[in-house]
Amino acid sequence: MATYLDDLLAGAHRRVADAAAREPLETLRERARSAPAGPSFRQALAVPGVQLIAEVKRASPSKGDLAPDLEAPVQARAYVDGGAAAVSVLTEPDRFKGTLGDLADVAALGIPALRKDFVVDAYQVWEARAAGASAVLLIVAALDEAALNSLLEESAAAGLDVLTEVHDADEIAIALRAGADIVGVNARDLRTFELDRDGFARLRPLLPDGVLAVSESGVRDADDVRLAAAQGADAVLVGETLVRAADPAAAVAELVAAGRTVATSAVIEPMPDEPPPPADGSQP
Repeated sequence: MATYLDDLLAGAHRRVADAAAREPLETLRERARSAPAGPSFRQALAVPGVQLIAEVKRASPSKGDLAPDLEAPVQARAYVDGGAAAVSVLTEPDRFKGTLGDLADVAALGIPALRKDFVVDAYQVWEARAAGASAVLLIVAALDEAALNSLLEESAAAGLDVLTEVHDADEIAIALRAGADIVGVNARDLRTFELDRDGFARLRPLLPDGVLAVSESGVRDADDVRLAAAQGADAVLVGETLVRAADPAAAVAELVAAGRTVATSAVIEPMPDEPPPPADGSQP
């Protein structure tokens, strides 16, 4: 029985075939290499505290239309004004109503932009680079291990960071064998779109030092950011809450403030003052 993910992957393969018929991969690579590189996605997430990846999306398979009239650069500008570390841009057109044009418009703002799509082919990596992205999403559930390795290598050749998405322990093992250094734990199962709110807490201990951990799906407010911090998150990815917010800049600022509070909450107690030396000058 076909799943939501199967349908999304079939659509991705169709789009790649159509695009490659219009512009061959080698031509796309040449065009992409001449485009300015985006700022580092990984460095933006490595700052102390819990960093916010704010997402631009108009719809989702599980919720339908979220913000069908959303203008990607306007929304992303609000995210930048609110202090987001990076912006994730859905480019999948059928279920999420995104475009590569959205990605290019957001990347032009100068913030690290993540292409969030169902990437199954090197062609999509170079499309992201040509649009000015700083990173691409690779979903372990969507790829066999050889394909994941190949796409990680292609992303490195394009100068892009990779957010490698997992949903269970087996997928974490695959991601780590492939050398993933930014791992997103998606609490939502892309096969069924069911949400497991305990997924990040359960899987975070499996990620070693040096791997940045991103909590994806289910983060709605400042309390959720603080909870993610307590569970070991380096960053959170938030979409639905922000695209539905009446004031997205203020909504982002609240989440960013919660992440910064975590970074400054561990106060080092000052050393007690040394006692004054005895009046006779002898050592205490």
